[in-house]
Amino acid sequence: MPIRRISSKWAKTEALLASPELRGLVPDTRPFDKQTVRGMLDDYGMIYVKPVNGTFGQGVIRLGKTAGNDEGYTLQAGEKQQSFTSYEAMYDSLLKLKRPRTYLSQQGIELLKQSGRRFDFRVMVQMSPAGRWETTGIIGRLAHPRRIVTNYHAGGTPLPMETLMKAHLENAGRTSSGYRRQLSKLGVDVASVLGKRFPGLKEIGIDVAVDTSLKPWILEVNTMPDPFIFLRLPDRSVYRRIRRYATAYGRFRRAKRGSSKSKRRSGGKR
Repeated sequence: MPIRRISSKWAKTEALLASPELRGLVPDTRPFDKQTVRGMLDDYGMIYVKPVNGTFGQGVIRLGKTAGNDEGYTLQAGEKQQSFTSYEAMYDSLLKLKRPRTYLSQQGIELLKQSGRRFDFRVMVQMSPAGRWETTGIIGRLAHPRRIVTNYHAGGTPLPMETLMKAHLENAGRTSSGYRRQLSKLGVDVASVLGKRFPGLKEIGIDVAVDTSLKPWILEVNTMPDPFIFLRLPDRSVYRRIRRYATAYGRFRRAKRGSSKSKRRSGGKR
């Protein structure tokens, strides 16, 4: 069976919202329209609008409502931030920026920060050769100081989870190992729910935000996650296991025995 890919963010969000255990970890997410955007800004003060189908954080726009000013709004896409004195002016600018495709509106989560830069986590979950879901990697993504997304392709910096969470966990009297277990279990729970809704899934990458109370939020789930970001971790065994599992279910080809590459490594004749 081919490895299944689910491109629609909305389809994956609906599946998570149907789970009693997970729906409370999914930010309020709704189809994009003018009334919804305004209502969510009134409710949350900050939201993101993002393409239903998209990767690497491309097309994501952050909208904010200015505190203490009912008609003050901000909009940021990439490194450019704009301010507006009315909702109508902000929305008109938004329509000019967004691409001609279907979008979602999502409740904004105030991410934890390090040195003033936001960060979140990518949780890699894979089907093991034994046929069980396993969390095989967790990596932090520290946003570029002038950008709203944390993705490596948008200038984010990959870092170990412990590096980013150490001070926050110590302040709360918690441990890195305990929080890693929490995120690992969350990854398996998400994969189990999506695997039942979409048979054929073999791997997912979950973008997890952590708020100031250390609550994890499921921002997005990718069904063709980038495994190569894990090469940025000091512990190379994480990537080796990810690669081994991905090869077992067919994402990567197995090295052919007797190939010239194998012979060169073993010192054999060409």
